[in-house]
Amino acid sequence: MSAEPATGGSTEYINHHLHFWQVSVGDGDFMKLNVDTLIFTFALSALFLFFFIRSARKATSGVPGKFQTFVEIVVGFVDGLVRETFHGRSKLIAPMAITIFCLVFLMNFMDMVPVDLLPWAWKSGHAAAGLDQEHAYLRVVPTADLNTTLGLALAVFLLIQVFGISHKGVAGFTKEIFTAPFHAHGTFAKIALAPANLLLRVIEEGVRPLSLSLRLFGNMYAGELIFILIALMTLGSSPSHFGTWPMGLMQFVADFGWTAFHILVITLQAFIFMMLTVVYLSMSAESH
Repeated sequence: MSAEPATGGSTEYINHHLHFWQVSVGDGDFMKLNVDTLIFTFALSALFLFFFIRSARKATSGVPGKFQTFVEIVVGFVDGLVRETFHGRSKLIAPMAITIFCLVFLMNFMDMVPVDLLPWAWKSGHAAAGLDQEHAYLRVVPTADLNTTLGLALAVFLLIQVFGISHKGVAGFTKEIFTAPFHAHGTFAKIALAPANLLLRVIEEGVRPLSLSLRLFGNMYAGELIFILIALMTLGSSPSHFGTWPMGLMQFVADFGWTAFHILVITLQAFIFMMLTVVYLSMSAESH
């Protein structure tokens, strides 16, 4: 990994890498779109759909190819986990779980791209077009954006409510809100415990999207930041300077070690997000 020179030093280098390519919506700066997050999210989603649809259309009952074998392993692994975790009946759970795992993994995997490669190319493109290079911002890891992880978590939260209503009915779903986890016999006892049950239910439902979003965001943001800090080790260094070579060697070792460890992190975070989604949906479909 090689760090691009930054005129403002290490602080400006870090700030530049952590700044999104933003476009204001409407008048003023009240609402902004992180365009780089949207572009990479859509691109990775299209990549996932293209390869999996292509694999499904070219699937053969004979000797499968390498990619078909890989897809079958992923599908079989996720389907087995869903069967063990989700005890209800739904044709949506397994495909959704596969989609969540693969898409979150792909978004996380963008952290494996050298930290300066795409921002440098983006900055060079601005320079070639005669645009302002200093404001050529680009962040390539969608899950390092809290908007992405919170959006995914809120989608899961809404799906949990839909599953609860579809499996229990409106009456059963509403009744459970006021009668669980504290069960009571008698009308007076049920009414007395209803506020406590409602409070606990609100806390339980509110914690789920927060934990899902913040866990994924925190891990990916920290991973991205560590790669940036490793790149700082040779920021603006000259090959003719004696200290550049020892620092370059240390940078290579640190980068290799963190990359090897971070591969486990990005895979584990995708797996955790998928499994918690399946567990939450299973809990919403079951009667307490």
